[in-house]
Amino acid sequence: MNVRSSNTHISEDLTNRELAKQWKNLPLDEARSHVNRLQKRIPKAVKEGKYRLAKRLQYLVTHSFYAKTLAVKKVVENTGQRTTGVDGVKWTLPHEKMKAALSLTNKGYKAQPLKCIVILDYLLF
Repeated sequence: MNVRSSNTHISEDLTNRELAKQWKNLPLDEARSHVNRLQKRIPKAVKEGKYRLAKRLQYLVTHSFYAKTLAVKKVVENTGQRTTGVDGVKWTLPHEKMKAALSLTNKGYKAQPLKCIVILDYLLF
């Protein structure tokens, strides 16, 4: 598996056991350093007036396999890890986490409508 590839998709021939093995063997320190290095270069490029480079670096960060795996890891290991998201899905098993990381794209994404709650502000005297 080429982890630096920006073309991430779920491969149909991978079993759940193989996906779980991949999740457990992710080089997290290398991933963090790779993503942090890209993120540090963005403000540097903007400061130097290289806006095209900054835009390209932003694209690289958002499409990076490492960034996607770190995003999934952050979601599944926070304090609310046992609660489902807005979509009603939670990832508890390693193969589910890997599938989630591989399926993170913006293609066909449509945000779900939010529930509007009006909060009235009363003044107490």
